[in-house]
Amino acid sequence: MMTTLRAETPLKTLYKDAFHIGAAVNTRTIESQKSLLAYHFNSITAENEMKFSSVHPQEELYTFEDADVIAAFAREQGMALRGHTLVWHNQTPDWLFENDKGGLAERDVLLARLQSHIQTVVGRYKDVIYCWDVVNEVISDDANDESAFLRPSKWLDIAGEDFIAKAFEFAHEADPQALLFYNDYNESNPHKRERIYRLVRSLLDQGVPIHGVGLQAHWNLFDPSLDQMRAAIERYAQLGVQLQLTELDVSMFRFEDRRTDLVQPTQDMLELQAERYESIFRLLHEYSEHISAVTFWGAADDYTWLDHFPVRGRKNWPFLFDEAQRPKEAYQRVAQIAAPK
Repeated sequence: MMTTLRAETPLKTLYKDAFHIGAAVNTRTIESQKSLLAYHFNSITAENEMKFSSVHPQEELYTFEDADVIAAFAREQGMALRGHTLVWHNQTPDWLFENDKGGLAERDVLLARLQSHIQTVVGRYKDVIYCWDVVNEVISDDANDESAFLRPSKWLDIAGEDFIAKAFEFAHEADPQALLFYNDYNESNPHKRERIYRLVRSLLDQGVPIHGVGLQAHWNLFDPSLDQMRAAIERYAQLGVQLQLTELDVSMFRFEDRRTDLVQPTQDMLELQAERYESIFRLLHEYSEHISAVTFWGAADDYTWLDHFPVRGRKNWPFLFDEAQRPKEAYQRVAQIAAPK
């Protein structure tokens, strides 16, 4: 575990009047990054440990050990905790969708299983989790097919479109105090932005208990444009719900870039990243009345899900802190925006 004495101002102090500053964690990083997390962040999200497959691999078996460790860390550190996630097409066990003959379960059976799961999981962490990503990534990315509004999934095949509303209703029943979010990526892409807006607008019009939109914000040095980010924030703000950046990182590479030759980022890349983070946080600070939290999908470059994704064998450096958990120039630029004048 890093024990470096820190001289820089904590991010959570700099942005205390704007929004929560969060980081995704796992059971390893709450040890290896403990001092960094405690110093800079006042909110955390479990990276994978609260997803369906992690806590409920078999119908009669819950495995809360890792999730409990992260919840305990949040309690000990006095941090806000985001729950992630209750309904997703990935990391969901097959048994949920199957009957005892191996075919597809009936709609009522699937919804009853979901309700039971949500009651158990949300109920377990009511004392520490203040908000949940209830439904994750159900919007289709297919811009060429206007009829493909929702992503194909077993949820949709079995339960129909209202599995989304049902999930929010079940979560609200399980914890009436929790804030409930719809969460998605490519949220600043104009075509997908309008689909996300349409979904959340329809849920609100139905009286479904939904309180926010989660903008994952898996961005890179070049995409999306700042104008697209601004347009997305303004569009979602029209819904009158909270906005949170839930999974922020700034990759050094365009998604289609397949280079593998770098052992360290170049100085040009670090400067571009610093400029990028500066422009992003200026925008977020400008719209802080609508944004209640900004959560990075990690904390420092020693660990990131972007290592080896989408290119195997390639390191990435997407955060404000380097592989030794020291502040990068990107941190300095972000700090200056909120520093007292």
